[in-house]
Amino acid sequence: MTKGVKIVTIGGGSSYTPELMEGFIKRYEELPIREIWLVDIEEGQEKLNIVGEMAQRMWDASPYDVKVHLTLDRREALKDADFVTTQFRVGLLDARVKDERVPLSYGMAGQETNGAGGIFKALRTIPVILNIVEDMKELCPNAWLINFTNPSGMVTDAIIRYGGWEKVIGLCNVPVMAMMTESKLIEKDPKELIYSFAGLNHFHWHRVQDLAGNDVTGQIIDKMYDEENGMPANIHGVPFFKEQLKQMNLIPCGYHRYYYRSEEMLNHMLEEYNDPNVGTRAQQVKQTEAELFELYKDPTLSEKPEQLAKRGGAYYSDAACETIASIYANKNTPIVVSTKNDGAVPDLDPEDVVEVTAYIGAAGARPIAFGSLEPAQKGWLQLMKNMELCVEEAAVTGDYGILLQAFIINPLIPSGETAIHVLHELLLAHKNHLPQFADKIQELEAAGVEVKDEVVRSLQ
Repeated sequence: MTKGVKIVTIGGGSSYTPELMEGFIKRYEELPIREIWLVDIEEGQEKLNIVGEMAQRMWDASPYDVKVHLTLDRREALKDADFVTTQFRVGLLDARVKDERVPLSYGMAGQETNGAGGIFKALRTIPVILNIVEDMKELCPNAWLINFTNPSGMVTDAIIRYGGWEKVIGLCNVPVMAMMTESKLIEKDPKELIYSFAGLNHFHWHRVQDLAGNDVTGQIIDKMYDEENGMPANIHGVPFFKEQLKQMNLIPCGYHRYYYRSEEMLNHMLEEYNDPNVGTRAQQVKQTEAELFELYKDPTLSEKPEQLAKRGGAYYSDAACETIASIYANKNTPIVVSTKNDGAVPDLDPEDVVEVTAYIGAAGARPIAFGSLEPAQKGWLQLMKNMELCVEEAAVTGDYGILLQAFIINPLIPSGETAIHVLHELLLAHKNHLPQFADKIQELEAAGVEVKDEVVRSLQ
């Protein structure tokens, strides 16, 4: 048997790939990589070549002899892989522009993983990830799938529920970011604190203790209101209501702002949407990404540039690479992951995928029990999980009725005729990536339904 680990990254042309390489180089002594395969699609070939050459330069500048392979042939790459990481965006960044602008054109929240936009990102992504799983069953049946593709929780749940693939862990950089920034607020090293997370991806809460077992959550909450609060670059920093956090004695995920401060977040999104010089977050990201790829072209650049933090993906490699290293070396490291609940959060079904703190080792994720949530948080959690399950079913079956149910129960989508307009326009905007809804899309086109946002129309 050939020694060393084979890692395949699907969506290898992503601007995040240098972050991933940095993490692997840092951990090479405990994760001896033999070869890395970066896979992308034809439309992503130019970026794949640029970022692939950059990745090879990073390895060449290290003490380690690792070959980076580039390919558009997923099956060639997957053969005998040990770990497969996924970080792709179906429809590329233009699809994200559509996810944001169509709802906002109707005065509704337009966001990448929340509300109508998040639902449509899942509808496009889940069928693709399930195809990848089918290839893995044939070509690398013993590999671990480490999913970073958003919406990470729904995608991971669908991999287990509909793909029948248990060797999967979903990841997100948001919990790592919280741990790194909050520890500084109370002048501690993250290793001096015990974090307990529970909830769903982009919809979790956590509490914090010191090593003596004393709860320090309240201290951190107090500090959040007089210090830099360390929000990811992609979340507008309107503060939570302090009394609410003190009552919960839990710290919500940054994305909870879309639910706890919906009015202010929507106003901010509409302000950017209506300013042609700013545009939605996706339009801003396109600009940042263009700048990053210009930097990556520099033949002398062999380390991750600082500008990558602007993409909102800081600590990405710490989550992904540490998870892989922990499985490979059976380290049993506590990491926040999306994994099967198995009773960690009793308010949800044991089969549901949740985002929780878990010990990661050779057997995968062993979730740490968090216990039941209080009524306010429990109500939110159960609503959001069941909304996600409707979205997953719609993605797999193409059932318009179940998709409608997801729209109606999603808290960021006011139900009524406007929601139907948004739903129909998003179906049309993404028709090339939604073959499961082909009949409904054809019906809408025959009825003369059109997308009203000019920017979205220009991307069709």
